[in-house]
Amino acid sequence: MTPIILINGSPQHCVDTGDRGLSYGQGVFETILIQHRQPQFWKWHLERLVEGCRRLSIPADGLIRQLEQELPELPEQGVLKLTVTRGVGGRGYAVNDEIEPTRIIQLLAMPDWPDQPKQKGVRIRLCQTRLAQQPLLAGIKHLNRLEQVLARAEWNDPGIREGVVCDTGGTLIEGTMSNLFFVLDGVLCTPELTQCGVAGILRRWVLEAEECAGECVQVGRFSPQQLSQADEIFLCNSLIGIWPVIEYEGVELGIGKRTLALQSLLDKEYQGC
Repeated sequence: MTPIILINGSPQHCVDTGDRGLSYGQGVFETILIQHRQPQFWKWHLERLVEGCRRLSIPADGLIRQLEQELPELPEQGVLKLTVTRGVGGRGYAVNDEIEPTRIIQLLAMPDWPDQPKQKGVRIRLCQTRLAQQPLLAGIKHLNRLEQVLARAEWNDPGIREGVVCDTGGTLIEGTMSNLFFVLDGVLCTPELTQCGVAGILRRWVLEAEECAGECVQVGRFSPQQLSQADEIFLCNSLIGIWPVIEYEGVELGIGKRTLALQSLLDKEYQGC
C-alpha cells in the first residue's frame, strides 16, 4: 500500500523546523494495529494519547474529534500512527498559549516477519543501557525514544530480536519496543511501570484478560536474575501481538502454555472485530 501522511488534516510530508516535537520532543504518539478495517483497541489508544497530552501540557480539547474527522479510509490490514506535538513555537522552553498543537496521521503497511516469530519464538538479550526514572513520563508514549535507540544499538545479531532494559536502579522494566511478561514459580509476572517505561496497550489487554479468567498476575519489581529463572517468557505490543521467547541470555526456554493460551485468546479478539 502507498503510505498516507496527513499533517493537521492536509496531505504533507514535512513538519516545520520550529515544531516543539522536533526541537524538544514535546509530543506523544500511538501506533495502532488495523484489522478488518478497524483500529484495534481504539479507545484505549486514545485514552493514553490524551493522558500523554495532559502530562506534557499539550491542549487536548477537541483533539479526538479532530483526529476522527481527519482519519482516511482504512485498509483491511495496516498500521495507523498518530502523533501530537505541542506545535510550532518560538525559541526557548517557554511556550505561548496561542500555539496550536500539531496533528500527524500516518497510514502505513503492516510489517512483514518471514521468520514467524509469533509461531517459532524469539531470542532476546539483556541491554546495558538503563532507563532514567521519571514518574511524570512513566507509562505514556512520548517522543523521546533515545534510551530505546541506544539500547537497540547494542547488538547487530539478526538472531536476537529484542533487548530487555532495566531502570537505573537495576530493576527490570520492558523490552526496547515491547512489554515483558514471564512465568515464575507458576505465577505470571510483569514489571511495574510507575517510574519509567511504556504502559503498553497489549500489556493492559493481558492484565485484563488474566483478571477476567480469574488468574493472578504479579505486577512488581523484578531483577534480571529472576527473569533467568522463568519457566516461560513472552513479549507483547500492539503490532507484534504476543511473541514467545525461546532464549534469554543463552538460557533456552520452551513456548509455554500460558503464552499459547493468551495468543489464542488474542486471535479470537481480533477475529471478533
